[in-house]
Amino acid sequence: REGMLGIHRHSVSALQFAAPQLRSDKDFVIEAVRVNGRALEYASAALKADAAVVKEAVQQNWAALRSAASELRDDQSIVEAAMRE
Repeated sequence: REGMLGIHRHSVSALQFAAPQLRSDKDFVIEAVRVNGRALEYASAALKADAAVVKEAVQQNWAALRSAASELRDDQSIVEAAMRE
């Protein structure tokens, strides 16, 4: 887990190659999106629909909003967080 996060810091696509368990691990994904919000693209569907995870991602990079679950793309607090980035 720690090794994958170290790799992830150098490449957003590293999460793409992480084990499904890591892509579904909320703590791991939050750490990853804090480094690069666009990593949300490779998170599990459940975490793309998790407001806390999405908010962390869009605070780091507004473009992460594209990877959020559709119901969160219209969420005012998520959109406002993205606009503050």
